[in-house]
Amino acid sequence: MSSPTATTSSSEFSIRAIIAPLMAVIVGMIMVILDSTVVNVALAKFQTEFDATINTVQWTFTGYTLALSAVIPLAGWMTDKFGSKRIFLITIALFTIGSVLCGAAQTVEQLIAFRVIQGLGGGMVMPIGMAIIFRLAPQEKRGSVMGMLGIPMLLAPALGPILSGWLIEAVSWHWIFLINLPIGIVGMIVGIKYLPNFEQNKAPALDIIGMILAPIAFASLAYGVSEGGRTSWTADNTLTGLIVGGIALLLFIIVELRHKQPLLELRVFRSSDFTRGTLLVWIVQIALFGAMILMPVFLQNIRHYSPLETGVIMLPQAIGSMLFMPIGGRLFDKIGARPLALVGLTLVGGAMFMLHNINVDTKLIMIIIPLFMIGSGMGLSMMSLNTHVLNSAPRHLVSRVTPLTTAAQQVVTSFAVAGLTGYMTTRVTDHMTAGGNPIDSAVNAYSDTFMLSFGLTVFGILFSLLLRKPKPQKDIAGAEQVDPAMMMGH
Repeated sequence: MSSPTATTSSSEFSIRAIIAPLMAVIVGMIMVILDSTVVNVALAKFQTEFDATINTVQWTFTGYTLALSAVIPLAGWMTDKFGSKRIFLITIALFTIGSVLCGAAQTVEQLIAFRVIQGLGGGMVMPIGMAIIFRLAPQEKRGSVMGMLGIPMLLAPALGPILSGWLIEAVSWHWIFLINLPIGIVGMIVGIKYLPNFEQNKAPALDIIGMILAPIAFASLAYGVSEGGRTSWTADNTLTGLIVGGIALLLFIIVELRHKQPLLELRVFRSSDFTRGTLLVWIVQIALFGAMILMPVFLQNIRHYSPLETGVIMLPQAIGSMLFMPIGGRLFDKIGARPLALVGLTLVGGAMFMLHNINVDTKLIMIIIPLFMIGSGMGLSMMSLNTHVLNSAPRHLVSRVTPLTTAAQQVVTSFAVAGLTGYMTTRVTDHMTAGGNPIDSAVNAYSDTFMLSFGLTVFGILFSLLLRKPKPQKDIAGAEQVDPAMMMGH
């Protein structure tokens, strides 16, 4: 992405001077992040509305995240080619159109397809919005501006499930998407009026082959993982997805390593510190996101809480993350990533073990406590691990790290959700075959899935012992301005 340049000198600058374009960016970010959280509470509703299995409706989440991963690496090239203001407005418009289409969906297949359109629009909102703010604010004032941008990132995950639950109950599930129409229109009007036109850089050569291979590889692998968990790892559908995805991924890696301007800069994995930190982030994500998707479904399908009640019950998780994310950021500078990862993952692991014992009679407080622990552990570990990954990147590749890690995290999230929901579906069948009744079989399947997440977390705790403090790289131009929060999955 083009290097940021301030439009005003630091002596003349004030937050008030950029409040209007800042609001345009924040509105866009709020809309996208909210939509990433509202669907979690709605999955159970989609099951009953479309008479579909959890393994099918989870593709409304997986398809969205895969679409995000496909377009995130294109953000820099698109802004250089067409200008950041134009592309930002186009992405907001595409996301809004996708939202309206989702609200009008008549089948689960239509909803999944329209969620992909949403993801294609939403994927570039965050990186392009970040680039716009970087250009508006002088370097020494970016910290306070980024603090303002952090507000929607912290509030949206807390408000999303509650807003989703209220809309589903008060109106209908369609409105968790249709509400984006007025927000998107406001964002576009403010953006058209107040976003400045920046000088465009010459766009580098586009990695077209990589752009084609990446979605094929990631979507096929996610499908194979989903089918493997749902049916069998030797089933035709599973093998087809894994083989096609594996071949496409191998070709993608070869192309990226040989391309002068690759879609994703894979050479950064030559740094062992970067690779360890990145692998640990992926392990945490796999353990967390499947459980985060399944818990709202459990609360509604097994415990028969309403969507609004489910949103409120999920709130402690967001509160824990809000409280401990800034603490983790401050402690990272003093003690590094390893202690924070150990403590954070221990909290998550303890929570997963508690949820493993969940049943139809579990007291609500014994659900709320582990949810708060998950949020707290995630807040402590994820921000510090993302900062560690940034600091570990080779200095000549640091500007390419954020697109790589953000896109990769979206892919891993889609794998986690597809794999764990597929695994849970298989466990339900196994328990039913063993003679269990439907409710007990479903409860035992959730328990098994939380135990699998617990096992992954324990592996993450052991793996975190391999982390070491990377050597300081003080000479990296602009490295300090990359916000690790932007690397976290939507």
